[in-house]
This record gives sequence, C-alpha cells and structure tokens, in this order.
Amino acid sequence: MDKKLLDILACPLCKSALIYKQKEQELICKVDRLAFPIRDEIPVMLEDEARELSVDEVDALA
Repeated sequence: MDKKLLDILACPLCKSALIYKQKEQELICKVDRLAFPIRDEIPVMLEDEARELSVDEVDALA
C-alpha cells in the first residue's frame, strides 16, 4: 500500500483513521469494528464488503 494513500484514507462510515494490517491485507476501523479488504492493492471501502471484527480482535490491536 502506498503510504500517501494510507495517510488520506478514512473509514467511510465514521471518518476515523484506519489501521493497515499488511499480512491480512486489510484496513481496520476500531470504532466501527470493521476490516476493509485490500484486493490487488486497491482498498475496497464498502460496508457490504467489510468483515466484522470481534471485540477480542479489536482489543488485540491496542
């Protein structure tokens, strides 16, 4: 992922900052507990495509 792109991307729902998980190829929103996939180096910022995170997964990000 391009660092400049990561700096400007925000959660499409709450507009909070996202956490980039390189290994999982996901952008994480801790506030909404969603993981947005990255496919072919393109973030898919659609709520319908996001994976819901468990409380434990969010707590592990801290």
